[in-house]
Amino acid sequence: MAVPKRKMSKSRRDRRRANWKLTAPNLSECPQCHEKKMPHRVCPDCGFYDGKQVIEVKAE
Repeated sequence: MAVPKRKMSKSRRDRRRANWKLTAPNLSECPQCHEKKMPHRVCPDCGFYDGKQVIEVKAE
């Protein structure tokens, strides 16, 4: 079984663990209502996808 020859320092260990960041989702603009939406998904505000009305959205 492999065993480390030397103790790994805290700074080296923490540098390895520093790459677990979350990234913000990429948002695109809806061509119909100009609200931000996830790409390749139906717009939650207007219900359009690919220039067509896909779902009915209730007005508030």
